[in-house]
Amino acid sequence: MQNTISRRRFLAAMTATAAAGLAGCAQIPDMPVIQVDDNGNPLMQPQADVDPAFASYADMYSAREDDGHQLPAIPIEKMDKSYLRQVVQDPTGERPGTIVVDTNDKFLYLVRENGQAIRYGVGIGKQGFSWSGRAAVQWKRHWPTWTPPDDMIARQPELVKYSARNGGMEPGLKNPLGARALYLFQNGVDTLYRLHGSPEWWSIGKAVSSGCVRLINQDVIDLYDRVPNKTQVLVI
Repeated sequence: MQNTISRRRFLAAMTATAAAGLAGCAQIPDMPVIQVDDNGNPLMQPQADVDPAFASYADMYSAREDDGHQLPAIPIEKMDKSYLRQVVQDPTGERPGTIVVDTNDKFLYLVRENGQAIRYGVGIGKQGFSWSGRAAVQWKRHWPTWTPPDDMIARQPELVKYSARNGGMEPGLKNPLGARALYLFQNGVDTLYRLHGSPEWWSIGKAVSSGCVRLINQDVIDLYDRVPNKTQVLVI
């Protein structure tokens, strides 16, 4: 169980962390556990006071076709329900429209009006801990191509077939960037930090072996549709 903190302490911790460029952060209060029935259907519905996309978790994480790709349903009954998309009281104090990535507690917040935020669960890879600070979404990609960096290819030579020189890995369900990717730049320079989708729903809320910040594909599609290019991002 995470320790709760005051809003003031959370904001103070975020300010100090961003200034120091460290990937640490304060604790965030737990959300209520979502109970499910014997068939895995949630008995508690997500809050619906932001927009009609918050109907039920069964709908939010259902199977769907997206640009010719068939996304499978997410077995939400197997997940820690705190990592499902939900509306919470904003703990960040950032301006509406800002994305805040909490690499410690594995949450991504999209700050909204009226003191609220949409919270998404994320998984963090070692690259996800390697950078912190403020950046902007330089561009977004719909079903992106994946090109592993040179240092990854050096460790895993079998990935050379997906190098930039060879055209990368084509989009699809097995592509590590998933259904959408947001590319973060700082002062016009690529941070090599990505917010992206993943079919590996079981990795949400965990520190995984590689990659930046991953969301469930259904969640990254939702986030992608809500934010424009040049959206401000704070990684703590």
